[in-house]
Amino acid sequence: MAEWVARTDWVDFLAANEAIRSNTSVCLKVVDPAITALPEKERAAFVKSLVAAVEAEGAGYDIDGYRDAPPGLRVWCGATIETPDVKHLTAWLDWAFTSAKSSLAPAA
Repeated sequence: MAEWVARTDWVDFLAANEAIRSNTSVCLKVVDPAITALPEKERAAFVKSLVAAVEAEGAGYDIDGYRDAPPGLRVWCGATIETPDVKHLTAWLDWAFTSAKSSLAPAA
């Protein structure tokens, strides 16, 4: 997951400090400027649209961030998950992000 985050410009770890970052319950935030400029409710709706798109394709489930956390994603990467499955999910997340961002109304 860290390799994908490092090469992906629209996402970053929620915990900036690597020493406190979980490597099993990976929490991410959307850092794309067009999304961070949105009000929090719209950011949350954007993330929910990513989650819904990935789930609709059967590519990942239960990846919405924690209820009390800032809008973002939470991906289980524990011992029950295979590395190829995480790589597969990240490709779907990229697809969902591009699709959701393209559907946003252009700035006036």
